[in-house]
Amino acid sequence: MLFGRHINRYYLRYSWILLVGIAALVLVDWFQLKVPELYRMVINGMNTGSVEVDGELLPFDTSFLLSEICLPLIFVIIAMVVGRFLWRVCFFGSSIKVETDLRNRMFDRCRQLSLSFYKQNKVGNMMSLFTNDLETVQDCFGDGVLMLCDAAFLGILTIYKMWKMDVVLTLLSLIPMALLMCSGAIIARYMMKKWAVRQQAFSDLSDFSQESFSGISVIKSFVREGAELLSFRRLNVRNEQVNVEYTRAATLLEITVTLFVESVICIILGYGGYLVHEGKFDAGRLVEYIGYFSTIVWPVMAVSRLIEMTSRGRASLDRISELLDARPEVCDRVGAVPLADARGEIEFRNLTFTYPDGDRPALKDVSFTVRAGECVGIVGRTGAGKTTIADLIVRTYNVPDGMLLIDGRDVNSLTVESVRAACAYVPQDNFLYCDSIENNIAFAADDVGARRKEVEEAAALAAVDDNIDDFPDGYSTVVGERGVTLSGGQKQRISIARALFRNSPVLILDDAVSAVDADTERRILDNLAAVRKGRTTLLVAHRISTVEGADRIIFLSEGRVAAVGSHAELYAGCPEYVRMVDLQKLEDEGRKHND
Repeated sequence: MLFGRHINRYYLRYSWILLVGIAALVLVDWFQLKVPELYRMVINGMNTGSVEVDGELLPFDTSFLLSEICLPLIFVIIAMVVGRFLWRVCFFGSSIKVETDLRNRMFDRCRQLSLSFYKQNKVGNMMSLFTNDLETVQDCFGDGVLMLCDAAFLGILTIYKMWKMDVVLTLLSLIPMALLMCSGAIIARYMMKKWAVRQQAFSDLSDFSQESFSGISVIKSFVREGAELLSFRRLNVRNEQVNVEYTRAATLLEITVTLFVESVICIILGYGGYLVHEGKFDAGRLVEYIGYFSTIVWPVMAVSRLIEMTSRGRASLDRISELLDARPEVCDRVGAVPLADARGEIEFRNLTFTYPDGDRPALKDVSFTVRAGECVGIVGRTGAGKTTIADLIVRTYNVPDGMLLIDGRDVNSLTVESVRAACAYVPQDNFLYCDSIENNIAFAADDVGARRKEVEEAAALAAVDDNIDDFPDGYSTVVGERGVTLSGGQKQRISIARALFRNSPVLILDDAVSAVDADTERRILDNLAAVRKGRTTLLVAHRISTVEGADRIIFLSEGRVAAVGSHAELYAGCPEYVRMVDLQKLEDEGRKHND
């Protein structure tokens, strides 16, 4: 049985189901203990020709066999079948409900957590929580309640009946059982540690497999199949080793249980045979006593299995609890209000920002204002802080109070959901789902089927409609995982279409046209200028050609704002900007010459 802050609530929530299951279990246990009594009557009847029932000596004949043995046995069998079906439905049904609710809570927590959490926890590790660990907790909840209650009720009833038959024999039988409990507790602590190591090894193996499958094209292009195979084998061997170590511990526990059970059988046969010889027991009573002990073997085995299962469940629940206890770093403050009727004005006031895992500021004393409806370009060399600005606007990370304002209001005073709803963001990583192109573009829509026209319009604005029409299934074409079946330019343009479909007051494109040719880039930018007129647009780019038509350009250098102005103004007054423009011109001319 498993206890913990995140699972205790389910014992109360499903208490009535568990109580019904426990009642059915007690009923089965009570009827099960009637079977050894029937054995005694059969043995004594066969030996003496008569059976004592309620102080009355009855002849052991066909009538007695049918009325006192067969009919009660049939009734016992029916009661046990019905009871076992009922407690299985109650215990295992409630455990499935617990698993379902826990999985929903875990997924909801994953949805709330910030990006910094996922930088520390890989996908493979997260998936092992939703599979192996969650299944282990489910088993511990259902089987744990069953084993604990069954071991308690059946064990107590059986020991009571054995005690009534002979006190000394019962005490001798319980001594090995007590030793079994002590040794089982010691082994359980060892097994819990081994289970945690086993789960971590499985997570490492899952992480490596997931990354290998996602990056299979890179592996093939660099001819690293052999090296990847060797790395996988090392992880697989490690996984095998920790599984073997855990299996050894589980086998040791099982062997220990068998050893003590068999030793008790020797005690019963030895001392019980002596009692029969002395006339204190008859053969029927000895068989009845052995029947009771055979019944108590299951509670003892259940205790050992419960120890082993609880050790696994505790380790898995601890891993799940780490996820459920994790708190999102970016969340609404008390008193935060929604951003209503967003206009798209964005202001940075002397903002200095360092990433949570960073050792130096990514942005230093950054100040600028983007007026509502303005198209602003943000350029600079790699690492200048362009993407950081985009991430801060959509609240990917926290910012100090009073340093980032939207529509004149401190972003920390606004709800995170409303700020993100006001922005359509195309990040550098153009992630697409393994779904149809239509569903990818209409990702923000609740009713995709009723918005086909808007999907086609967004695709046309992103200059990807011609490519989509060339696909055999058109907009119903299913792209591969992460859009692997599409080219880099197609993925970028579909991502742009997804952002345009949302039609938010603020549009942020983070190097979103780097994989398209110059003509396609110009088509997209012209479409944006027409459809986004009067709405705020931020163009984060490396190529000057992407932003030279913007109303203003913010030039970043080493995390600082080096200059702000139009393309002509920066080219006339910012030497560093001039060097970047001239260098890109030389690169373009060299590329054309080579072509």
